Amino acid sequence: MNRHLHISFFVWVIIASLTLILSDGCKRGSGSYSSKTSSAAVRHDMIVSDNDSAGRIFTDTLHAVTLYGPTSYFIYKGEPMGYDYALLREFAAYSNKALKLDVAPSLSAAIAMLDDGTDQLLAYNVPITAHYRDLVLHCGPESYASQVLVQPLIKGNPAISDVTGLIGKDVYVIDDSKYLRRLKNLNEELADEVIIHPVSPDSATDEDLIALVAAGDIPFTVVDSDIARLNETYFHGIDISTEISTPQRASWAVAPGDTTLAAQVDRWFEDQGKSAGNIDLLKRFYEMSKAEPYSAFDFSKGYISRYDDLFRRYSDNIGWDWRLMAAQAYAESLFNPKARSWVGARGLMQIMPRTGRGYGASLASLNNPDVSVKVASRLIADLNRYLIDLVPNDSERRKFIIAAYNCGIAHIYDAIALADKYGLDPQKWDGNVEKALLMKMNPKYYNDPVVKYGYARGTETSAYVRRIMDFYDNAVREIDK
Repeated sequence: MNRHLHISFFVWVIIASLTLILSDGCKRGSGSYSSKTSSAAVRHDMIVSDNDSAGRIFTDTLHAVTLYGPTSYFIYKGEPMGYDYALLREFAAYSNKALKLDVAPSLSAAIAMLDDGTDQLLAYNVPITAHYRDLVLHCGPESYASQVLVQPLIKGNPAISDVTGLIGKDVYVIDDSKYLRRLKNLNEELADEVIIHPVSPDSATDEDLIALVAAGDIPFTVVDSDIARLNETYFHGIDISTEISTPQRASWAVAPGDTTLAAQVDRWFEDQGKSAGNIDLLKRFYEMSKAEPYSAFDFSKGYISRYDDLFRRYSDNIGWDWRLMAAQAYAESLFNPKARSWVGARGLMQIMPRTGRGYGASLASLNNPDVSVKVASRLIADLNRYLIDLVPNDSERRKFIIAAYNCGIAHIYDAIALADKYGLDPQKWDGNVEKALLMKMNPKYYNDPVVKYGYARGTETSAYVRRIMDFYDNAVREIDK
């Protein structure tokens, strides 16, 4: 990457972090986003809030640490999310404190940040074992996770209901993982052979293997039950009911000796764990379907939707073919102006409430098709401006814009940086920056020094871009401009 591209890249990262994460008005106090180096790790710091929706001013700060991951903390459409993160915000508000969040690259680094006083609370599942009891004081949200077999449903039922059914079967797991070790132990227990296929962690993740099972490309894999539960909301037709290990307890943690904070976290979660709010969080992350609403489309009627005139009007403002905006609306909502996603996106173009506010649209107005398409066009125009220096080719840049619309501009900047570092073309989407975005599902890459925004579910964005471009190609052939 040449010097000019480096400068442009970091300028736009700053702009993106300000506009897409902080400028929505939810963060009204002072704050920062920076990278720092400590004795523990390279980490990201973010003041999440200095007050809350009730207008209380927080005069103290809770210093917490977590790890990137699909269940703990990630950024999606410019907004921080994750089950542990959502609970952490609740605890900070309960404690009447602002939240300063660090993201560590590994569990050992996070524990070191507790040990050296950088952070007070580790909001991540730390196994409750003799090893970790010597390092931390466990407290707060406690979970039980066992290793489970991920398999396809056959006529509504799993093919295998207990571990003995695995004898002679092919099971694919990440190499040098606890899943591989469990399967090897299982072979000793059964005195027979499960056919184990270790998969390099450089080439695949647990989520990749689950997707391959769902697609019928491999027969079985093994993952932790919490990861399996989350991914079951993305893939229909898989079964995760067969356990192959005993449950492992895990919870949040504080530094050894910090009994006061541990007791406060325990008191809070004793109430919060049973609350309607926490039940709703569990449903959002582990039960609500996250599969994209999409099905084959009939172009024979000679038009695309009742909203074609809206797409024509607002696509002129951004220099797009209106059929491409229509394709995007179909991928987002199936042209349902009342659609609402598991993350709270609303309307025809699935606008996030924070994004809507940033463009002057109230929450109630996002179900108005005119407002939805107008806000989408303004967002697309901004994404185009953010990317034009990095991806000068117009047709290529549209794919980057569509990807950024789905997952957020920050992840696209990360993917561009990864593509450049690992010998891919940072100005081409298919098989290049698209591949780099898929790499951001792998801890090796989302903890890479060039990555600033951590884990991203790249498979979702990759499929989203392909669906839209396929729909658009068909629309160009079948529908007059």
